[in-house]
Amino acid sequence: MPRRVWVEISRKNLIHNLKFLKSRLRKKTKFGAVVKSNAYGHGIREVTKILLEEGVDYFMVNTLEEAMILRELGVKGFILIMGYIPESHIKDAVENGIRLVLYNRETIPLLKEVKRETGKEPLLHLKIETGTNRQGIPIDSLVPFIEEMQNNNLLIEGIYTHFANIEDTTDHTYAMYQLSMFKKACDIIEKMGIKLKFRHTACSAAILLFKKTHFDLVRAGISLYGLWPSKQTYLSYIMLHGRNRKNLKPVLTWKTVVAQIKNVSENECIGYGCTYRTTYPSKIAVLPVGYYEGYDRGLSNIGHVLIKGRRAPVRGRVCMNMIMVDITHIPDVSLGEEVVLLGKQKNMEITADEIASLLGTINYEVVTRINENLPRIIV
Repeated sequence: MPRRVWVEISRKNLIHNLKFLKSRLRKKTKFGAVVKSNAYGHGIREVTKILLEEGVDYFMVNTLEEAMILRELGVKGFILIMGYIPESHIKDAVENGIRLVLYNRETIPLLKEVKRETGKEPLLHLKIETGTNRQGIPIDSLVPFIEEMQNNNLLIEGIYTHFANIEDTTDHTYAMYQLSMFKKACDIIEKMGIKLKFRHTACSAAILLFKKTHFDLVRAGISLYGLWPSKQTYLSYIMLHGRNRKNLKPVLTWKTVVAQIKNVSENECIGYGCTYRTTYPSKIAVLPVGYYEGYDRGLSNIGHVLIKGRRAPVRGRVCMNMIMVDITHIPDVSLGEEVVLLGKQKNMEITADEIASLLGTINYEVVTRINENLPRIIV
C-alpha cells in the first residue's frame, strides 16, 4: 500500500548509540533502555525488537500496557514501570513479574494483599525524593516507610531518584547535591540491614557526563534515540571529553509525500485565517500531514520541510491533516515526491532541535508527539 505519512527508524544509528552509551558505563553497571511513550515516538515495538537482538535485557516503561507489549515481544526479564499504576493493575503487574515504583504508603497494604493472592513477591523499587519534588519518598520519611513495608512482609529490590536539572545547565552543583542526598538514602537503607540489588540515578545526561552517577543500573532515554538532552549537556560533554569523541546519531526520519501542486497568483491567501498572502506568483505543494499526525500547529508560517534536498517553507496555518509549502524555487517537483519533515535529505537536515527551537519547547516533545498510529519502518 502506498505510504502517506511514515517514520523511518535507522537500525544502524540505534545500534551505534547503544554501543556508544554502553562504552561510557562503569564495568559492572547494567544498561537499561527507556522505551516509554512509544519509545519517545520512535515505535516501542520496532525499537524493542532491535534492542533485544542486540542483547539489551533491562527496560523501563511508563505503564502496564507498555510493559505487556514488551512481554509479548519476548522481553522475559527486567521491566520497570516508572509511572503511576492504578490499583487495579497492580495484581497483573506482579503476576507478570513486572517491577513497580513505590512511593505511596497507601500502596503498601494493597501490595501485601496481592502477594497473598498471587503467591508472588512484588518486585519493588523505591523512588527517593532528592529535590525534584514530583514522585518520591522524602528522606526524613524513609525509615518509617521501610518499617511499614517490613511489617507487611514486603521486600525492596532497588531504589532510585531522578535529577531535576542535570541537563539544563553547565553548573551541576544542584545535581551533585541530589546525588549526595541519594547516597544518604542508600546509607540509611543499608544501616537497616537491607541489601539493595539495584541503585539507579543516571538518565541520559548523567550517563554521558558523570560515571559516579551510574551505580548498578542506568536509564538511557533520549540519548538512545540519538538526541542530546540539551545544548548544555552537549557543551558539558565537549568540555569534559573534547570534540573528537564519538557522537550521537539521530535514529528517526519523518516523511510524507506531495499530494497536490498548484500555481497561486501574487497577492493570494493561503490556508485558514488568511495568515499568509503571496508576494509573488508561487508554486505551492500540498502535503497530507498536519497536527493530527503530530506536525505542530505552531510551525504555521515558520516551519520548513525538505524536498529534493532543498528547504521549502510552510505557507499558511498547519491544518489538521494538511500543510502547504512553497516550492517555487525547487524545479521538477512531481506528485508523490518524497518529503522529509524531520531528518536528512541529501545534504540538508531539519533536526528535532531546530523544530523545538521554533516551538519554544524541547526535542523530546517534538518526536514523542508524532502520532503513534503512523507506521514505523525499520531501515
